[in-house]
Amino acid sequence: MKAWKAACASVTPARVLVPAGSYRLGPVVFTGPCKSRTTIQILGNFKAPADPAVFKGADSWVKFERLDGLTVTAGNGAGVFDGQGQFAWKTNNCIENPKCHTLPYNFRFNFLANSKIGGLSSLNSKSFHMAVLGCDKLNLHDIKISAPADSPNTDGIHIGRSRDVNVTRFNIGTGDDCVSFGDGAKNILVEKVTCGPGHGISIGSLGRYPAEEPVTGITIRNCTIKNTDNGVRVKTWHASYKTSASSLHFEDIIVDNVMNPVLVDQEYCPWNKCKAKTPSSVQLTDVWFKNVRGTSKGREAIKLICSSGVPCQKVQLANIDITYKGPGGPAVSECKNVKPITSGKINPRACGAPATTTTNDV
Repeated sequence: MKAWKAACASVTPARVLVPAGSYRLGPVVFTGPCKSRTTIQILGNFKAPADPAVFKGADSWVKFERLDGLTVTAGNGAGVFDGQGQFAWKTNNCIENPKCHTLPYNFRFNFLANSKIGGLSSLNSKSFHMAVLGCDKLNLHDIKISAPADSPNTDGIHIGRSRDVNVTRFNIGTGDDCVSFGDGAKNILVEKVTCGPGHGISIGSLGRYPAEEPVTGITIRNCTIKNTDNGVRVKTWHASYKTSASSLHFEDIIVDNVMNPVLVDQEYCPWNKCKAKTPSSVQLTDVWFKNVRGTSKGREAIKLICSSGVPCQKVQLANIDITYKGPGGPAVSECKNVKPITSGKINPRACGAPATTTTNDV
């Protein structure tokens, strides 16, 4: 940390070099503001303490915050951060217990501007691998994220209350959403991401809390999703608070053996925690699913379940070709409180089957 403090205090651009080697690393925070642009070049690899108690309630293992002009790079075979979450997962009861002790994320990027993060690998985080909050003009690229399919709450990267963030060339396999978005995400591009195993790429869930900021300008394109519980989806809570999400564009997506390849779920209520089954108050507008092709693990390949209180507006399906060869086939499409605009080939035929209740998985 002495090297970091010196670099941060430099009035000219400075670099911190982490030498090759294997290191044990406790929780660490790189805090600004710095006096000039700063680069961290990583040639080593790291392991976190396995016991969550060592973190003493810290919300992350490695945190970067309040920095402008930060660059983080890693050499080939370097920049591997192993959170050693296997022990912590056994004690994780946050799904059943909302008052549980939260576990640390591998990385948090808070209030960064004009910054680039690339070349890292995040393994076996105790909770989420990466979280982006309050950032502006952040480029994350060429990152690998890995945890077992049954590891709880190990989302790959979660983005909230940030604008102009690019996520490119990620390879993510984990036990929860590969990429997820919270409220206040604006003008975000996710491109060339490979996802699986996991729960797919999700906007939401939205509307659970009061005063959530609108979500707008989310583009997911040129992604491959394989062997996941969901493909591309938008989810909002039943009995939600009022908010909105608009300009949500999913384009050029390949799905391979994916459950729920195309899903809008405005009846989201995991673990039956909704006290009242009143309609979602999250207004969805301008939602595109274009050029989505591949195979579905279940019969319901397209499922658009919108709110009866604020029905979806301007939903478009274009050039969809998803097949299913399992029991009860072929694939079907279900719609509720929405009349999508269609163009090109649509397989299965849009809204061709009666709508049923959603699965309400996480």
